[in-house]
Amino acid sequence: MTKYIEVSAYPGKSIANQGRWQNYLLLGIATNLALWVSALLYIKLTPPSYTSYSAVSLPGGGSNASLSIPNIGQASYESSSPYSASAALDPRENYKFLAESEPVLKAAAEQLDMSLEEFGKPRFKVVPNTTVMSVEFNGATPEEAHKKSIVFYKAFESKLNQLRSQESVQREIGSQVTLKSSQKKLEIAQKRLSDYKARSGLNSEAQIADLTSNIEQLRRQRAEIVAQQQQATARLRQLSANLKVSSDQATDAFSLQTDQIFQQNLKNYSDASAALVVLESKFLPDHPTVVAERAKRDAAQQALLERGQSLLGRPASLENLISQLNVTTNNSNGSSRETLYQQLVTVQSEQKGLTAQAQTIDRQLAELENRLKNLAQQQTTLDALKRDLQVAEAVFSSTLTRLDLGKSNAFGSYPLIQLVTEPTLPDSPSQPKKTYAFLGAALGSIFATTGIVLLWQRDRRRTLMRWREEKPLIYE
Repeated sequence: MTKYIEVSAYPGKSIANQGRWQNYLLLGIATNLALWVSALLYIKLTPPSYTSYSAVSLPGGGSNASLSIPNIGQASYESSSPYSASAALDPRENYKFLAESEPVLKAAAEQLDMSLEEFGKPRFKVVPNTTVMSVEFNGATPEEAHKKSIVFYKAFESKLNQLRSQESVQREIGSQVTLKSSQKKLEIAQKRLSDYKARSGLNSEAQIADLTSNIEQLRRQRAEIVAQQQQATARLRQLSANLKVSSDQATDAFSLQTDQIFQQNLKNYSDASAALVVLESKFLPDHPTVVAERAKRDAAQQALLERGQSLLGRPASLENLISQLNVTTNNSNGSSRETLYQQLVTVQSEQKGLTAQAQTIDRQLAELENRLKNLAQQQTTLDALKRDLQVAEAVFSSTLTRLDLGKSNAFGSYPLIQLVTEPTLPDSPSQPKKTYAFLGAALGSIFATTGIVLLWQRDRRRTLMRWREEKPLIYE
């Protein structure tokens, strides 16, 4: 009969666990002790630190200004929001970089007689979706943290004012260059306009208007004079036809009639002719009395011809001098004929006077129309020079106005910051944080203890599995 001897599955249990769990226990105790000692040393040895909190805000909206200048133009100025340039650009980051710069911190540290290392750097926090940026300063005492915040804001504001002044000076230099250029163009335009006025004699559009009015008035006068001239010419023709003499002959007749010598010669001739007719009816042609009277008549005739030709300035026959140019007659119609002669001469004088006036007006019209044509051509140039002057004035005035408006905005690139939360005076230290230290030590103990226990269990399982492989069951 076969007998079986059962070998225990865990004969080395005491051997496997002996000396091992004590090691893990010691490791756990040492680890927890190190964690708690570190926490206590951190609390005990870390010097207390106080934090002063404050917050600033940058403006979110822009501003604009507009000024209208009568008869010149309009000037406008616009300051856009610092947040509108791009969604990826935040001016608070620029201010953060500037606040952390060495010149600002060094200037603040000098006010407290501290070194840059002792003063430290502020901690910034940009609050999303707002224009607010929080600032924190640490100090060994509450008063020191508070003073650091105060002097930091003063140094920071001083730096911003310095940068704004530099920007204003640079902008002023550029604006002055533009302003001088505009002023020079304005002076050139004014000089060109003044020189052209002095050279052309055309100062304003009123001259052309007055000249045009004068031309129209002369044209109306000329039309009236021409109408009167036509009426005088018609009357002159009618009187000439009635008297069967021309106007020149009527004038000659009145010239002869008003000359006493001619009239005396005419009387002598008439008397001699009448006496000769009577004598020739009584005596023979060779009778001495007839011959003497005939000689007297011939002498009177010669004197009459010479005087008549001298008065008329041209040769004239005796018939014309006696019959056609003789105004007075012996019949009953003599006074009427003389009246018609007078009317004929008067109408002729009027007609000549009207003709002379019309010719004078024609010459004046030609001169004035020629001058108007020249002034019209000059007016085009004058208008162009005036437009250039108006443009130069508008540019100069707009530039000057923009310069004045730009001076009122000193916060273009560096907006004005507003201290929304005054620096606080802390009443309790921010470092060391006992709660965090104890909580960290407790969590570290839990994690360390849990890890050591798990490590011990894994080591135990591996030991037992290795023993099973080396010591199998024995059969008899």
